[in-house]
Amino acid sequence: MRVKDVKKVVLAYSGGLDTSVILRWLQVTYRCEVVTFTADLGQGEELAPARAKAEMFGVKEIFVDDLRETFVRDFVFPMFRANALYEGQYLLGTSIARPLIAQRQIEIAEEVGADAVAHGATGKGNDQVRFELSYYSLKPDIKIIAPWREWDLTSRTKLMEFAAENQIPIARDKRGEAPFSVDANLLHSSSEGKILEDPAVEADEIVYQRTISPEDAPDKATVISVDFEHGDARAIDGVKLSPAALLTRLNELGKANGIGRLDLVENRFVGMKNRGVYETPGGTILLAAHRAIETITLDREAAHLKDELMPRYATLIYNGFWFSPERRMLQALIDESQKSVSGRVRLKLYKGNVSCIGRESPNSLYSMKVVTFEEDQGAYDQFDAQGFIKLNALRLRLGASAGRRGGAL
Repeated sequence: MRVKDVKKVVLAYSGGLDTSVILRWLQVTYRCEVVTFTADLGQGEELAPARAKAEMFGVKEIFVDDLRETFVRDFVFPMFRANALYEGQYLLGTSIARPLIAQRQIEIAEEVGADAVAHGATGKGNDQVRFELSYYSLKPDIKIIAPWREWDLTSRTKLMEFAAENQIPIARDKRGEAPFSVDANLLHSSSEGKILEDPAVEADEIVYQRTISPEDAPDKATVISVDFEHGDARAIDGVKLSPAALLTRLNELGKANGIGRLDLVENRFVGMKNRGVYETPGGTILLAAHRAIETITLDREAAHLKDELMPRYATLIYNGFWFSPERRMLQALIDESQKSVSGRVRLKLYKGNVSCIGRESPNSLYSMKVVTFEEDQGAYDQFDAQGFIKLNALRLRLGASAGRRGGAL
């Protein structure tokens, strides 16, 4: 059902065909003032055309914000402290970008006095959920317009006809069926739909944009070091970098070595399965490095607890609950665990693989005196293991004895 009394709406606007049609559709359907917001999250596209298109439609308030540093510092890095992977594989590149876009949209709505926000997510995907849960968390009384759930432009042909009728420029390659859709930011790119819909068919090489094929990667390994402070990466090869600059550099290294490709069939929050091809070159390296530094700085039970909680944390982000109280609670626990996670990791990058070849930390819990196979000078009394084993075996021995007597397992 359409909200009839909208006066001003902030639209998440990319400048592409779909959001350009949405912009004009909002003006025609709601007869309201539209404010456009375009976020630079490192997608690698020129954003000036988006501003020019908005001006062409008579938009008076146009926001084009560079959010790359905010994105990595306040969203990507906190997520990587948790080693978050959805369904054991997906590094959540699209999922983690949505709450930031929504947050800035709400901020702009309050700045300009808008009473509504709008997005271009379809009614089949996860993004509509992620955007709208974030909107409601930040501004409970906000009005939300989701054109794909309202309009009758239900086919590519109708979309093109509306664009032609309203003099919306259509890029030459947009006049035919796109081979697949792409979403990108500084963390990753995702491709889905059309030629990728059959999960039995291997993705064509044209799908990959951020990585070279592992087969084409150099025959010589690249060795790098990554320095961490309190769980966040701070430097590469000893050179301190800002969060966005650091991820950009890792992306370059990953791309050159064919690292970060993933062909995944995932379970969407809305219920269907979806096939996506993801490229996360820098994130794949960062995850390997972070897990490596944690191996020597985290207590065993703390590390295991983090691993137990990680799937829940990842699912919250995937489903759009970044601003939920439970995600904040988990984040507080995760951040507490990272106080000692500082040090340096050395990695070898080779033909799609990331291998840790060294790790060191001033907070290391690894003791060579304890683990050595040489004379340990009393650091560990091996005789103590006998009592330890017997105590842990007690319930097993009792159970086995009862079993022989016909008792329960």
